[in-house]
Amino acid sequence: MLSPGVQLGNRYRLDERIASGGMGDVWRGTDQVLGRTVAVKSLLPALLDEPGFAERFRGEARTMATINHPGVVDVYDFGNDQHIAFLVMEYVEGDPLSATLSRVGRLTPARTMALVAQAADALHAAHVKGIVHRDVKPGNLLVRPNGTLVLTDFGIARSDLVGQLTAAGSVLGTASYISPEQATGQVATPASDVYALGVVAYQCLAGRRPFEGDNPLDIAMRHVRETPRPLPSDIPPQVRALVERALAKDPKDRWPSAATLAGAARQLKTALSRQARAGGQAAPISAAPASPAPGRAQVPPPQAPRPVAAPHSPAPAHPPAMGHRPPPSHPPAAPHRPTAVAPAAAGYPRGAATVPPGYAPQPGPSRPVPRRSRSGMVFLVIMLGALVLICSGVISYQLRNNLGAGTPGTLSVPTVTSDALRPDGRDDLVDTAYRRLDQPRPGGDVTTTSEGRQTR
Repeated sequence: MLSPGVQLGNRYRLDERIASGGMGDVWRGTDQVLGRTVAVKSLLPALLDEPGFAERFRGEARTMATINHPGVVDVYDFGNDQHIAFLVMEYVEGDPLSATLSRVGRLTPARTMALVAQAADALHAAHVKGIVHRDVKPGNLLVRPNGTLVLTDFGIARSDLVGQLTAAGSVLGTASYISPEQATGQVATPASDVYALGVVAYQCLAGRRPFEGDNPLDIAMRHVRETPRPLPSDIPPQVRALVERALAKDPKDRWPSAATLAGAARQLKTALSRQARAGGQAAPISAAPASPAPGRAQVPPPQAPRPVAAPHSPAPAHPPAMGHRPPPSHPPAAPHRPTAVAPAAAGYPRGAATVPPGYAPQPGPSRPVPRRSRSGMVFLVIMLGALVLICSGVISYQLRNNLGAGTPGTLSVPTVTSDALRPDGRDDLVDTAYRRLDQPRPGGDVTTTSEGRQTR
């Protein structure tokens, strides 16, 4: 009886039991030679009584050690000590998928497709080496905290299938994920692992296994005869089609290989993730782009040049004060575009400039209007006032010089009437004006007659 502290092969110390199954128990142990943590799987003593089992298992352990894939657990050693066969493997930090399903019930389609793609890649790496897993189930799929998946327990279910099924409760988990051909006693193939992975995907999406029964044999026969219940209605049609193809009764109707299943699941996961971000519908699994007709060059139609957008100015942190006018923003100058001169033979006048087709004129930069300062305006008004005063003074001075003596700036002009005209054609008004100016009349002295007329 194994217990913590037991050493196997004088090297591996068992520390804690972490899982149990139909083939034995899994322990977390310590490699005392290399000082690293390992996983030790101890096989049931009854399996060693089967003829050739130990030798066959040892050979497959050597083959599994040659698989170099991040999704496949590394096998370090195999031994037999005190009638106990054990397998030493890589210790993976993470939880089995079965524990996650027991805790949350269902997974999203995108998450399910991501896990299926990783598990199918790991299965394909084993199938290339000629190894069929034969026991794909959530308990053998370990998920690390970063979401990566590791497939464990390769090649340990080599004993007769019918004998395992008759052992009450020994392979209950295996019977729930067994393929129809395995249930009928046929040899397991890579298509059998594809079917088992389809059952895992069904359970992740529906929260239940496709078939339930009272005993492992009843469940195995349901895989052969019955059709699984439909997946929930909220599962996308593409995901539903992928799982239904993996669960086909005839191996020929399933995905041709684990690699093709991985590719389809990965493409669906990408489409579902894009749909979740965009809020639309999932794209089809594959779509080939349309190819142009052979022999014809595809010339794109001319397109008008896009106008150059003005650089974006960030909004001010505070609104401008009342009456404040922000400086105008001017768009950048448009690039120089040479104009084409149309030839005269084409019907255009020689030397006429034409605009190229599809050219949209770009608005030129607007020049800012010069703004006069307030101090400049005041200075201009003062200068104009001074100039007016100077001109008025000069005009007044000239008038005083021309008028001579007398009352400065006073000149009375009598009204001209018919009585003011003399018979000899002279004008009394002229004499009166000269008399008031105290200036002699040219041509003689002025005398006044008794009738009041003035004569020379």
